[in-house]
Amino acid sequence: MTRLENIYQEKVAPALQKEFGYKSPMQLPKIKCVSLNMGLGEAGNNNKLLEDAVAEMTAIAGQRAVTTRAKKSIANFKLREGMPIGCRVTLRGDRMWDFLDKLMNFALPRVRDFRGVPDRGFDGRGNFTMGIKEHTIFPELNIDRVDQVKGMNVTIVTTAPTDKEGKVLLDLLGMPFKK
Repeated sequence: MTRLENIYQEKVAPALQKEFGYKSPMQLPKIKCVSLNMGLGEAGNNNKLLEDAVAEMTAIAGQRAVTTRAKKSIANFKLREGMPIGCRVTLRGDRMWDFLDKLMNFALPRVRDFRGVPDRGFDGRGNFTMGIKEHTIFPELNIDRVDQVKGMNVTIVTTAPTDKEGKVLLDLLGMPFKK
């Protein structure tokens, strides 16, 4: 059992049950998965950029990243159907808990002028999405070997039915939201 999962079991679950008055432990909001996505506009023209992005995301997540391809052709973007446009990875289980622990305790505090994560990234169903402008904040990457700084999206999928319950869950786990 990972450190953050242990915190969830011992501290967060009883606090959620007390605050929202759940009768059954099965009603407690849980984190289902964490999805990482990196979109690369120039990846169709530059194959090395795509390979570097997949290698870097694999190092960050600890799981092999998959390339994503365009579903439709869009002439204005010089995009053809089937061209590679980015990479993604979905984390579950222990890798998910390890990544969340690393994100909240190591990576986010390394952001320049960090004042907290804005809480407007909830989707109405308790899931939270945030954008990271520089992927170099993760400790696994050697900054000297990174050719181009890339951004990425992190989506935390929960079983919480409302945004309020999802925010309380992430807040109790240690997500540094803005005050």
